[in-house]
Amino acid sequence: MKKKITLILPTLHSGGMERVMSILANQFVQNSNIQVDLILFSTNSTLFYYLDERVIVHTNQKSKSSKGTGMLFIQALWFIRKEIDKITPDVILSFGTQWNNLVLLSVIGKKQKVFVSDRGAPTRVYDFPQEILKSALYPSASGIITQTKISEDITRARFKNANLLTIGNPIRFINENSKKLNQILSVGRLIDSKHHDKLIKIFKKLKNAENWQLVIVGGNALKQSNYQKINQLINDLNLQGRVILTGEQSNVDQYYSSSKLFAFASSIEGFPNVIGEALSCGLPVVSYDCVAGPSEMIKNNYNGFLVPVFNDAEFLQKLQYLIDNPIELKRMSDNALHIRTRFSAETISQKFLNFIIS
Repeated sequence: MKKKITLILPTLHSGGMERVMSILANQFVQNSNIQVDLILFSTNSTLFYYLDERVIVHTNQKSKSSKGTGMLFIQALWFIRKEIDKITPDVILSFGTQWNNLVLLSVIGKKQKVFVSDRGAPTRVYDFPQEILKSALYPSASGIITQTKISEDITRARFKNANLLTIGNPIRFINENSKKLNQILSVGRLIDSKHHDKLIKIFKKLKNAENWQLVIVGGNALKQSNYQKINQLINDLNLQGRVILTGEQSNVDQYYSSSKLFAFASSIEGFPNVIGEALSCGLPVVSYDCVAGPSEMIKNNYNGFLVPVFNDAEFLQKLQYLIDNPIELKRMSDNALHIRTRFSAETISQKFLNFIIS
């Protein structure tokens, strides 16, 4: 008899958490002894990422006319509970603190094993009542999966008796393009914590780099509407044509494969998948050494550079060094490819399976 694994998220929109869930789903169904169901409990359930046709998707068709956070919360809770009754899974895997709380509430009184994983920065403190719910509900989980060693230490201190394991994210392998452009790439939603404005100002200060471009791939998110502000900054600095805002892209691979460098100025992360994807495509990465994730993938002067958060003078220095030294750029590019062994989709998905199916 097949083992039934049910994965739960609100949507499969563009985002790191959603990308990882889609990769795991597609990997799990390669095992003929596993049935994979995916519950998307938001009423807006557009699929941004590819899913294998063997993944059974359950979407919430409840009318979108209902208003109010409380009512939407109750609707989602009952939808999840109803779908679990239909599926009767052996194991449930949920991502995201507030969603994990919802899932753990929805399975009260049921027999299924539930594994949860926080996907954001481990130092983040959620608004009331999420932290209270987390303290009350997480001890009932069959296991907690963390993404980094820092997150593991913080989680273990809070939940001392938890069944806990750290598993990094699966990284998509992106093929290199022999025709590389003088292009620095950054990928991430246009939100304040990504600090695209700082990156643009750093780029402006590069010397002898008039033939280089900075390409920023990402769209507005979290109701911050930063596209217009960033575009205005580009105009103010007279960087039209040298700094490119692509907006959200479903095919970001073309930008990875045509770039020579990757720059990441985020000040807080959980596990930035884009760094792994850049490295897998042979792009050395210059990144703020934020909590958490970059230090799990970047080794100084090997495949990139870790820069203290907001030390923009050093960030500029490291970018300038790589632009001015093509031999060093090539060495780090070759080293960057070694990440494929550690974070392959096959390796990471098997670690998940080993932990959640026993």
